[in-house]
Amino acid sequence: MESVALTAPGGDLSIWALFWQAGWVVKLVMIGLLGASIWTWAIIVDKTVAYARMRVALNRFEQVFWSGQSLEELYRSLSERKTAGMGSIFVAAMREWKKSFEKGARSPLGLQTRVDKAMDLALTREMERLEGKLGFLASIGSSAPFIGLFGTVVGIMTSFQAIAGSKSTNLAVVAPGIAEALLATAMGLLAAIPAVIAYNKLTSDAGKLASRMEGFADEFSAILSRQIDEKAAPKQRTEEYA
Repeated sequence: MESVALTAPGGDLSIWALFWQAGWVVKLVMIGLLGASIWTWAIIVDKTVAYARMRVALNRFEQVFWSGQSLEELYRSLSERKTAGMGSIFVAAMREWKKSFEKGARSPLGLQTRVDKAMDLALTREMERLEGKLGFLASIGSSAPFIGLFGTVVGIMTSFQAIAGSKSTNLAVVAPGIAEALLATAMGLLAAIPAVIAYNKLTSDAGKLASRMEGFADEFSAILSRQIDEKAAPKQRTEEYA
């Protein structure tokens, strides 16, 4: 176990001073927790902005989609640029639709299945993009307090060793060493609390966005199903009269 001298009575008890007076193990714990806290806030800001943009994109797409514009025109305009959310699901379904008819698809059931699969894959990719990095928040929220506690335990053990060496139990002598150790726990909580709150909030927001995209996929699947039936009906009548 590392050996450090106790802080002199009446010494500087500022956070910066406590950090420099701590042992190297506690310092590494604090630096790691500080880095995790910074990365946590970076993810929170990034996801908050991304989800806000996604909500705007979904609202804009729904407005255009239900405006009465033909599916072909909408597909041509969207396929020429990068899409996200409902736009990505729509383009994936229409691309499979056009490929199937260009190759002379004869099975309406097979076409419907392929279109649904294309939309499911597009939805999965969108959800992976929305939920990316949220796992880091969950990990920090659950592990940061224990990492901080580890630093505290090491710091207190080191302080007790120094107390035994100095043979002094005066509170003015003991307090700085204990404060150094407890600072690690405080930093662990500082990293964990925002991470837990943000993870719950962002997970809920991602679920709401996913529900909207799933609802659109179901509605669009029904629209395509009706069109498939309409295209299949003339062929069936022709075969009956043949």
